[in-house]
Amino acid sequence: MSVLAPGRTLVDALAAEEATIARGLAVVSVSLLVALAAQVAIPLPFTPVPITAQTLVVLLGGAVLGARRGMLAMLLYLGYGVSGWPVFAGGRAGVAHLLGPTGGYLWGFVLAASVTGALAERGWDRRWVTAVGAMGIGQVLIYLGGVFGLLRFAPLEQALALGVWPFLPGDALKVLIAAGLLPLAWRGLGRPGASRKPL
Repeated sequence: MSVLAPGRTLVDALAAEEATIARGLAVVSVSLLVALAAQVAIPLPFTPVPITAQTLVVLLGGAVLGARRGMLAMLLYLGYGVSGWPVFAGGRAGVAHLLGPTGGYLWGFVLAASVTGALAERGWDRRWVTAVGAMGIGQVLIYLGGVFGLLRFAPLEQALALGVWPFLPGDALKVLIAAGLLPLAWRGLGRPGASRKPL
């Protein structure tokens, strides 16, 4: 099977068909990268939601791994935190953090990685325009999870002010960065063949 065939993600192209260990290591690596990105957290005085690089790693990780493995990587990351490892933003851990004001974003990571991965499996990560669409959809899902979590503590208007509006410029930049990196990676592996269905 060609490395550029539809339904294959970057990790499929980089690992041989039988290299399940390599795929497993990729899942663990992405989960650890999300944990690492959480440690560089910039708190804002007006909101419990910090600025981190996590969303960039989640979106890229989902696209590289695919739907199922992307979701597994995020669940593994949540598992680290629930088991007491200080992997959440600011070195936090525990089940209580998943149920707190920012817990919705963590659940949003799971959904975003899965959907972004599913779109990558359909070839959305091969061109910049469609990659922007995939990353943008993933980012919206993270926001939805975050706002849903904040609604337990604040009304909708305040939840949006605390968890969405201040982050739009930075997250838009992360989406553009992620969308730019994916087609470059595919170009490094060779240009998509003519057998691929147009998007």
